[in-house]
Amino acid sequence: MPVDRKRICVFCGANPGNDPAFASAAAELGRAIAVAGHGVVYGGGRVGLMGVLADAALAAGGEVLGFMPRALVEREVGHHGLTELLVTDSMHSRKAAMADHADGFIAMPGGYGTLDEVMEILTWNQIGSIAKPVAFLDGNGYFESLFRFFDEAVVAGLIKPEHRAMAQHASSVDQAIRIAAGPAPSSPSKWTDPSIR
Repeated sequence: MPVDRKRICVFCGANPGNDPAFASAAAELGRAIAVAGHGVVYGGGRVGLMGVLADAALAAGGEVLGFMPRALVEREVGHHGLTELLVTDSMHSRKAAMADHADGFIAMPGGYGTLDEVMEILTWNQIGSIAKPVAFLDGNGYFESLFRFFDEAVVAGLIKPEHRAMAQHASSVDQAIRIAAGPAPSSPSKWTDPSIR
């Protein structure tokens, strides 16, 4: 793997959503990651935005690693055309495996699962377990209310400004890839750095 080649984990919906822009962005992101020479790490699904992302990256000649719990593979939602589909024992082990194989992360529109995954990565950054960049691809404003919540949590004293900065906003596919393939964020932890307690 060349020095500048990264594996970028993408969290996105297993549903397509009602706005065709979601699928268009997923296809654009999958293609762009592959064309840039990076690999895709994702949840392993063949349906919804997940399937669109994977198919676009594969069509562009990219490496795509999927991670899926055994129970979901057995329900036939796993994508069997990937570079590799890795089967995990649980949702918990799936998230850990995806994080281990990725250098950076991009969140796209999704539901509970997408939020669960990206929030866990932000939390691991916050407490110093990892130091990897996280971008929210928000070309259509899907995450605007979530970012308002982050800002309100800072005002309320429940998220430190240093940790708020870990959730980076990207308004385009190119910007999201630059963030996810870029340097790890500064992630001072209140458990390891007394200066931010």
